[in-house]
This record gives sequence, structure tokens and C-alpha cells, in this order.
Amino acid sequence: MSGFDRYDAIVIGGGHNGLVTAAYLARAGKKVCVLERRHVLGGCANSEELWPGYKVSTAAYVVSLLESQVMADLRLAEKGLKILRRNPSSFTPLLDGRSLTLGPDMAANQQEIAQFSKADAEAYPKYCAQLERIAQVIEPIMQNPASSPLPLPNSWRSRSFTSKVKDSARLLNLYQSLGELGEDLPAAMDFLTGAARPILENTFESEVLRATLGTDAIIGSFQSLSAPGSAYVLLHHVMGKAGGERGVWGYVQGGMGALADALASVCQSLSVDIYRESEVRRVLVEEDQVVGVTLADGRLIEAPVVASSVDANLTFNHMVKPEYLPEAFLHAVNRIDYSSASMKINLALSELPNFTCKKSTETAPHHHGTIHISPTVGYIERAYADAVAGWPSTEPVLEITLPTSLDNTIAPEGKHLMNIFVQFAPYQLADGKHWDDIKEDFADRCIQLLSRYAPNVPDAIEHRQVLSPLDLEREFGLTGGNIMQGAMSPNQLFFNRPVTGWADHRTPLSGLYLCGAASHPGGGVMGTCGRNAAASILKDL
Repeated sequence: MSGFDRYDAIVIGGGHNGLVTAAYLARAGKKVCVLERRHVLGGCANSEELWPGYKVSTAAYVVSLLESQVMADLRLAEKGLKILRRNPSSFTPLLDGRSLTLGPDMAANQQEIAQFSKADAEAYPKYCAQLERIAQVIEPIMQNPASSPLPLPNSWRSRSFTSKVKDSARLLNLYQSLGELGEDLPAAMDFLTGAARPILENTFESEVLRATLGTDAIIGSFQSLSAPGSAYVLLHHVMGKAGGERGVWGYVQGGMGALADALASVCQSLSVDIYRESEVRRVLVEEDQVVGVTLADGRLIEAPVVASSVDANLTFNHMVKPEYLPEAFLHAVNRIDYSSASMKINLALSELPNFTCKKSTETAPHHHGTIHISPTVGYIERAYADAVAGWPSTEPVLEITLPTSLDNTIAPEGKHLMNIFVQFAPYQLADGKHWDDIKEDFADRCIQLLSRYAPNVPDAIEHRQVLSPLDLEREFGLTGGNIMQGAMSPNQLFFNRPVTGWADHRTPLSGLYLCGAASHPGGGVMGTCGRNAAASILKDL
């Protein structure tokens, strides 16, 4: 890249959404460049060789939400993307010697659940079927630009009569789609706006089943199972069929970075220029119109369109001068909730964990899926209560995966990788404590907790990486360490994402767009934000 270049569009951030946006724009004949701050592509969906021979998915670790249309349009399978289906998909060990294993085989699931409750074994297929019916209606709503049902004042956003008519038509389609739910509509409203805990407690009686399902309502969020809106996070996690079936999560062969590699290959075949270690310092504006960007090293790149895949705080508070944005809009941006309580521990192991409740020194089915250390709903709620007080959970919720149980391309022969996603590790600590001072001690606590279920793990650790919420902010540009680029609460979803009235990926600045998880439909490795942003950009062009 020379010191001065011109493009039709610049994409800030080489995460999966940014690369998807670039690919769709280039397919339409636009000259596009992608500017990535780090030395690797993928954003949170990346792989790094932290230790010789180990390809570590340092942040995101499984995939299900990746939109099938994105995969088909961009021919990602032809570019080498392969998703390894996990069967079974979930394993919850207990200290009393029992365990709960769930997967795509419903009869096997019922047999597992019947250990704890025959009534729950009968209720589980009905619960899954209802979720499937709701998801089939809600998923298309997520995959299209959000419509605004609100009578916004012109001082907030001036919109043409045509755009208001189109919004009305989309809202009518939404109304008709919801009508397809029939008798499932009240349950759908509970999932969209309610709390996960009462739904699970009204449906099931066994604690281990409630807790296993309930983890989907808290992963990546800082909220209780009893909080309104937590049920939507649960529903959000059963969207997508990238794992082969709805709600079945898979591993990306070669690590999560293989998705970025496939997307980068698509982009390069479409003549997209991708520049790593190219940090954007400022979005340039002339007469309320974007005209390009400057980089941290002083280079200038011109373009009438800039699509930012970083979060709203970084985009509007750091890359755009405040005088170019309406004061009310900036106030709304600064009210976005970035509360976070997530931490990631990556381990290289000399052997697989040998669980006391299901002993095996070789790879076994229960190693394939997500391993939940969260035996009861009360356990999860106590972990949350600690974090609200400003302390990492005394007994944290651990979501553990072993990608090497299915993928032999990411570690030396005979070795294994373990990813541990930890809740709750609050970004804001009490009593003036700092994450850099306590993160290793907290990681020790997490591993000690896991050793109660699999005693061989501490001695099997050969390498480890600990990413606190502060590390997630520094490494990946996630404000507050929030992996969703903003909490997935009802006031920050659909037509309220990133802020009310601006859910169509556009911004008050002509030519500036959001294309990452900060925009509708939100977080997760899905690509929908990037695809929809490209559609809005192409309409305007």
C-alpha cells in the first residue's frame, strides 16, 4: 500500500463480519480494502500458534450461527472451510458420580435425562420442538435489516417517505411472520423478553438439566438467569445450522482462524486488498460526508464509504471527531451497556481430562462436546452474585471444549488443546483491584475447580494462556471486554442496536456504516451483520 490510495469502500477490521462485508461489496464490482489492526485476521474468530505445533482458537471456539446463505454465496466450503459436527454436543459431569450427556439423538437424550427425572425426559422433546418452531420464525427476522416501528422525530433522524413506507411493509411482514407461531406466540414472547430461569423451572424439575440449558442464557453476558432478556440470549444460541442441525455447535477444522482464511481467500479472489497491522486512527469527514481514513502511521486512504466492524464506542468516540456527530446521537452511543464478565483460558495438555464420573484415558464421546461445570441453577446464580459485588466468582461457571477430540490438525500428535470460557469475571473489580494482578490466581482457581471433576488436568498442563476481560479489550478492541460488542439485552436488540433508530447499519455521517456485532442482529460468529451492512451500502451507492 502506498502512502495515498483510493477505493470505493474501506472496511475497518478484518474480523469475520468485516471480511464478509468486503466480499459482498467486491462481488458487486466495488474496489475494496480491509484494514486490520492486528497481525492476524479473524477478530475474535482467529487462530494463533501460541506454542510450537498448537493452533489455538484464542477467543471464539465453536460455530453454529454462521449463516448458510453467507456460506453458499461466498462458497466457503470450496475455500477450505470445514465444520466438524460434535456428537454428543454437551456433557455435564457431577461430583456424585453421575453425568448428563446430550446430543442430536433424542432417544439417547431422553435416556440420559431419565436418570434424573422421567417427567423431564418426556418434556424435553416438546421443549426442543417448540424452540425449533420459534427459531424458524425468528431467525429470518434476524437475517434481515431491522425495521423501526417508532415515530422518531426529524431532529433525531430525517427519513424519506419512501423509507418509512418500506419500514411499514417490513413491519407488516414481521407481524405476519409472528402470526405463523400460532399457539407458540406467548412462549415466543417469553423467550424474546423474559428471563430464562422461570422458563426452565416451569418446564423441567431436574437441576442438572436446568443448569446445562441455562448456560446458553449467560455465556458472553453479565446477567442473572433471573434477569429479563436472559431468555433471548438462550434463544440466540440455538439459532443457526452451521453445525449440521439447529443449535448443534461445531468446531472449525484447523481452528477458528480457518474461517478467516476462507473468507480472506474469497476476498483476494475478488481483488480485495487486505492490510494487516494497519490501525485506523481517524475517519475523515468533509461537509458531513466520509472521504477516507488516516492510519496510525500517517498514511491516507480515500473512499466515499467506510464500514466499521469495530464496536460503536471505538467507531464514534475514537475514530470520528465529536463535532461531526449529533450530540443526542453521541449521548445514546455513550449509554450503550458494555458490561462484561467473561474470561478465556487456553491450555495445551499432555493428555485428555479423565473425568471421575466417566473415566477414559482415550478420546471418548463425552470429550467431543461442550463440558459444563455448572451443576445447578443456584450454582450459576451464586457465581453471578459474586461478580455483581465486583469479585470473580468463588466457584465460576466453566464452559470447556476439547477441539483436538475431533481435529488432529491443531496440536502435535498425542497432545490436546482445551478452551475454557469462564463466567463470571467482572471487568470492573472492587477495592481497586486490577486484572493484571489477579488473573493468574483466578485461573489457578478455575483449574483447581476443574480438577475436582477431572483430577489429572493440573499435571497435564504444558502451556497456558489467560485472557482477562481487560486482555480481551486490549487484544481484540472489545470495549469492557464484551464479546458481543454490546450487551444482548432487550433495549439493545433489533431496532435498538446499536442505538434506537439506527439499526439499518447507517449512521448520521453519510458514507459511514457499522458492519460488526455492534449492529443488528448482534454477537456471534454468523456473518449476518456483514452481509446486511453490504446490502445497505450497495443500496446507497
